[in-house]
Amino acid sequence: MARTWPWQHVAQSARHNMRALRRNPLAEISGAFGDLGTLLPLMAALALGGSISLSSTLVFSGIFNIATGLWFGIPLPVQPMKAIAAAAIGSSIGLRDTVAAGALVSAVVLLLAVTGLLRRLSEVVPLPVVKGIQLGAGLSLVISAGGSQLLGDLGLLDHPSVLDNWLWALAAFIGLVLTQRMAPSTAASSSHAGGPLFLPYALIVFVVGLIIAITVSALHIGDVHHHLPHFATWHPHIVLPHFLDPHAFAMAVGQLPLTTLNSVVAVSALAEELFTPSLLESLSSSSFTPATSVTAFGCSVGVMNLVGCWFGAMPVCHGAGGLAVQYRFGARSGASVMLLGAAKLLLGLFLGETLLDLLRAFPRSLLGVLVLAAGLELASAGATLNVPREHRGEDDVQGSSYTAIQKRERWTVMLMTAGCLLAFKNDAVGFVAGMICHGAYRLADKLEARRSSRNLLRRPGHGENRALLS
Repeated sequence: MARTWPWQHVAQSARHNMRALRRNPLAEISGAFGDLGTLLPLMAALALGGSISLSSTLVFSGIFNIATGLWFGIPLPVQPMKAIAAAAIGSSIGLRDTVAAGALVSAVVLLLAVTGLLRRLSEVVPLPVVKGIQLGAGLSLVISAGGSQLLGDLGLLDHPSVLDNWLWALAAFIGLVLTQRMAPSTAASSSHAGGPLFLPYALIVFVVGLIIAITVSALHIGDVHHHLPHFATWHPHIVLPHFLDPHAFAMAVGQLPLTTLNSVVAVSALAEELFTPSLLESLSSSSFTPATSVTAFGCSVGVMNLVGCWFGAMPVCHGAGGLAVQYRFGARSGASVMLLGAAKLLLGLFLGETLLDLLRAFPRSLLGVLVLAAGLELASAGATLNVPREHRGEDDVQGSSYTAIQKRERWTVMLMTAGCLLAFKNDAVGFVAGMICHGAYRLADKLEARRSSRNLLRRPGHGENRALLS
């Protein structure tokens, strides 16, 4: 097979993105906004707490969106590093410590990627453990949607305001349920072609939320007065990360397993499952092959933060949840995240920090439902655990290569991984528990095989017990 040079790969990816965008532009635009339920709350909270620079975050995450969309050719999200974000928000960690933590994690991931250790890790981790991480991360998002920062603290009619309460959340949830079959399975699906009707749910929810946020800011509705954004050009400034600070090390240690497992290994497995050759061919009618290796994802995470940390940008990574929800809401190519990246870049360059009040005013009721949708989509990845790889993506699978006992054991390993991840709120604990459970089953297989071989030798007519003459 002829070698594909980097510039050739970029050219193929660009053609693939353009064809997918022309085929179904509404789906790509809607998918671009699918992951805002994860991005907006964390980015706003970090910026308001002084843990990141909002303008630098928008500029660099926009650039990263464009670069990853162009290189990978799939709707690969650029998300906050959640463990670092949670620690920084909860303990009011400063800017230099926060960006240092992201840089430390990225340096380790980049080292693992270039040495090939990430690839070896992905080869030895069994699929049920990967699916368990995806299931646990999805359920974690569902739980966080009901937390105090989103849906948990809403009132029925007037809390935080008449434009952000349980009634709005209920309306958004009903819309989500009613549009379950209005998400395209392929970009070729459209109403005029006889496929299901497509409704850009995430785009509609985002536009409604933006209108509400502008209204709340302009009319000063609610307890806090917000101000509308205004023109303010970005002035980059160098930030010296506190690499040796104990807070940075502590946050990096907590984030490293999450980034390695969910942002690299799990997202690679999900990308290979979602973007099958048949789907890609239907999108662009070409033989484009996206870069979905763990090495590519690991290098991407490493480069992003080792560049952005010097300007106060938020620590970011890729995530299986973001990929799942952007796919759910219509994105099928890198064009979707490139559009989002261009919007981020323009906002960061010309509005910057003045967007803080608008982010604060965005209704939590709508963000919470988007987070809920993201969690459900990611958790549903576990449904294909016992489906052979060659049958994934087909609607009618008649059989499986796994026995009933093997299916039950694989489900147990996946649930053990997800359950421990949720119980301890730590991807590393879930990973270790899943690997131990998987290892116990394999050890039992070996012991049973050895016992069977011994019994076979001791049976009459075998080995030394066999008569010399018969």
